This record gives sequence, C-alpha cells and structure tokens, in this order.
Amino acid sequence: MPYAEMDETKLKLTLIAGHALRDSDIQFTSLAHLLNGEFLKQCFNNLNRNKAKGVDNVGWYDYQEKLDKNIINLVDRLKNKQFNPQPARRVYIPKENGEKRPLGISTIENKIVEKGLTVILERIYEQDFINNSFGFRPQRNCHQALKTIDSQIIKNPINHVVEADIKGFFDNVSHELLLEFLQIRIKDRSLIYLIKKFLKAGYIDEKLLVISEKGTPQGSILSPLLANIFLHYVLDIWFERIVKNHAYGYCELVRYADDFVCVVQYKKDAERIEKALHHRFERFELLLHPAKTRKISFGRFEKENAKREGRKVNTFDFLGFTHFCDNARKGWFKVGRKTSKKKFARKCNEMTIWLKKIRNKEKPKEWWSTLQSKLSGHFQYYGVSGNYEKINAFYKHTLRVLFKWLNRRSQKRSMNWANFMKYLDKYPIPKPKIEHNFYAL
Repeated sequence: MPYAEMDETKLKLTLIAGHALRDSDIQFTSLAHLLNGEFLKQCFNNLNRNKAKGVDNVGWYDYQEKLDKNIINLVDRLKNKQFNPQPARRVYIPKENGEKRPLGISTIENKIVEKGLTVILERIYEQDFINNSFGFRPQRNCHQALKTIDSQIIKNPINHVVEADIKGFFDNVSHELLLEFLQIRIKDRSLIYLIKKFLKAGYIDEKLLVISEKGTPQGSILSPLLANIFLHYVLDIWFERIVKNHAYGYCELVRYADDFVCVVQYKKDAERIEKALHHRFERFELLLHPAKTRKISFGRFEKENAKREGRKVNTFDFLGFTHFCDNARKGWFKVGRKTSKKKFARKCNEMTIWLKKIRNKEKPKEWWSTLQSKLSGHFQYYGVSGNYEKINAFYKHTLRVLFKWLNRRSQKRSMNWANFMKYLDKYPIPKPKIEHNFYAL
C-alpha cells in the first residue's frame, strides 16, 4: 500500500507538470493532499543528514529512530491543520564588508514539509520560469549564468550593461504580495494557508521570539523557490513582456536568485531600463541599492571609447567574478573574467585563518582531506575560462601559508622549501585547473 501511494503521488506530480506546461493560465485547486506519508518519508530521506539542529534540538538521526510514528503524526497534523512550523534558530555568518548575514536553522519537521512543498511548487513553476533565470533551480547553476552572460555580450550588439543590487531582498519581500503571486497559479487554500504559516513562523534570536512581518526565511529549503516566484512576476516576465517590447534595440536579462544584470544595445535604452527598474521595485515595496545599481558602457567598442574619453575601461561584477573587455590571441573581442578583488581577498583570508587555527589542534593527517576539499571547491567554482591566473594565485597563497604554519608547529624550523615540495609529492593537494571551459565546441 505505501509503495502504491508513492507511485500515485509521482504520477500526479508528473501530470501537474504537464498541465502547467501546456496551459500557462491553468490554476491548481487540489495540491495539499500530495503531502502524504510516503511522500514526506521520501522528503525526509532526501534531507542532508548532518545539518545543524533547530530550536527543538532534534536531528535527522533522532527523528529516524521512530520515523513511521513521527510521519503518521505529522500527516495527521497537516490534514487537521494543526501543524504549526516552529520558529527557526537564528545564527549569523560574516559578510565581506564586515557585517553579518542572518541565517535561520529550521527544525527537522519544518525541513520535511518545506521539502515537500518545494517539490510540488517546482512541478508548476519550472514550466513558467524564463530560461535566463538560473538561481536555485534543478539542472541549473551559476556557471550556466556566467556562460550566458558571455554569449550574450559576444554574439549580440551589446554596448551597455545595467547592473543592479536589491537592497536586503530576502529580508524585505512582502508576504502579502508573495501570496498574491502564488494565488495566480494556486487556488488550494490549504496549501496557501500552510505557506503563510511558514512565512509567519519567525525566529529565535538570543532566546527572544521575533515574528516575521516580511521577508522569506534565509536558510530554509522553501525560501529560494518563493524568492524565484516573487522575482518571476516582479522582474522576469515584466522584462520579457514590457521592457523588450519598448526597447529600441537588443536587450536581455540574466538573473541568478536576487543578483541580475541587463545587457543592452543602446545607451538610451540602458538609461530608461535603469530608471524603470527603480520604479518597478519601489512599486513592489523593494529598493535597489543606489550605490550598487548603475549603467555602464561595455562591449567590443569599450576600450576605444574609454581611450577617446580619457577614462578607465569599465568592468562589472557578477557572481563573484569581475567581467572586463578583453581580446583573444587572434585579436577578436571576448569577455574576460577573474575572481573579484573582494572575493579573492576573502577566500585567502579564510584559508589563512583556518590553517592557523587548525595547525596545533590536530596532526596534518587529520585535516589534510579537509584542505584538499577546500582547494577542490575553490577550483570547482572559480576555475572558469580566463581565470587561471587568479586560481593559481590562490593556490600559491595556500602553499605559502601552509609552509609557514607547518614550520611553526614546533619552535625549531623543521622543513625547508625543497623538503616541503617533497612532502607535497607524498601527500598531494589539488592543483589549479580550469573546470568550466566556456569556449569548448
């Protein structure tokens, strides 16, 4: 019986996706019943098992001990509308500018239901989202967004870029507007009521309960999808249907979560788009950061324009990379990219602090695999076409710091550089490598 229930849910989810794809105006009236026992059990099994615990101090393995009983109880509460999401446990992580970013850690039951809601909503909205939206979507990633920016500028007559920054987006999304957007597609009151409960659940900060009046909880499984739905209506389809139809020349939008840029052919269009973006977000109770939102000239003629006007060649940052106008070896124009100064400095500093902290706590064999993972992760993200110099600089920085702290494990200097190289031959660490080739045929 349980397997039959799961198979039926899978079939219904497939049918929902098909209906959403064929008819962009169809509204779904019966979705909450899909949050059944077997479906939620699968959602539980798909969760990360080693994540931090929420306010109830119950982890994945704790919940698993009486999984069947816990899931039956959870389904009963959902059916009877007695399930109330618990507030998240708020923690703070450092940002590049010295400030701290708030992050909410959900309870295990919140995560199970959020995962279920996310799967259901994705079946509908993945059929609606535009191709140039890349953040927190299945089979899409930041490197595809970077590749799209590259292709847009090289293959089209792009002479200007409008880069924008939404001020405190996740903290300021209007609950009322978000629920209105959801009800364009979803007419299931039970599901909307459940999502509203999650939005209003709030968080515990230093033992104080803070009720959320706006914003989507950062750190929750459901939050990225809700953010994408909000920006789909506020930005994406507005740009597709209104901005493009009123532009004199070519223009396109590329978005990753709340980070986006517009590539534009004509200066007049760029000026109008920048102004329109401010008005558009104000209308939906959000603000663009005045210092981080700007239009610049950029493209194959930018170097000539900068030289003629006696100024520096413009660059722009997107997803941790600084994009600049460059030339290939054969002379044709291309978009260059390198790790942005802020990101590079931050990553080097993080590596220095970690190595200094770990060197005397454990023997190298205990943390060597972590070091390998940190380097691999850095090269996996920043190893894109044209950025070898920067990832190699990060590698060399790591070598210098590693050499320094290995020698400071005792008062007597125990290793010269030649011996250090022999040590690395025996215990290798990943070397810089271009993982994402944007120019491969």
